[in-house]
Amino acid sequence: MREASVTRKTKETSIEVRINLDGTGSYDVSTGIGFLDHMLEQLSRHSLMDLYVRAEGDLHIDFHHTTEDTGIAIGQAVNEALGDNAGITRFGSAYIPMDETLSRIALDISARPYLIWRVDFSKPKLGDMDTELFKEWFQAFAQAAGITLHVENLYGENNHHIVESCFKGLARSLRTATTIDPRAADAIPSTKGTLGG
Repeated sequence: MREASVTRKTKETSIEVRINLDGTGSYDVSTGIGFLDHMLEQLSRHSLMDLYVRAEGDLHIDFHHTTEDTGIAIGQAVNEALGDNAGITRFGSAYIPMDETLSRIALDISARPYLIWRVDFSKPKLGDMDTELFKEWFQAFAQAAGITLHVENLYGENNHHIVESCFKGLARSLRTATTIDPRAADAIPSTKGTLGG
């Protein structure tokens, strides 16, 4: 089983994450931010990655630190669980429709982190959460996981649908990319013999 545990403690947040990439999509998530919890539950369910998250942060200031640091911790856990990346499919992509919304996500588990974010919102908040923080979560996750990640909302009007389609697209893309290819189960998926660089 490809599993990892990460603990991240700063003056701003205290976060514990446990994942199992070969799970069934079970989750136990509590960040203190209801909408973020909902999105992380979608990430777990649709990637089939088991996910445990406990986060405490300086929510009396705002949601920025908790959102960003949760992305970092989950990304680090994914990176650790993948180990040397032997046998993985490496690439994954998904188109996710959600009512009037369509989003496209593509990723490469490359050890070369990069984020392309082409997502716009019509409102500054979803519930109590600033919509600008979703880019911060995806940036933190991609950086810590070592993933090249492209996230595009092709069209949509409902901000909830837009965000949720992005998280579901990440989930489905991760599910594909982290799957072991039985034809190359012991091989690093690169002509270089290593990922990164």
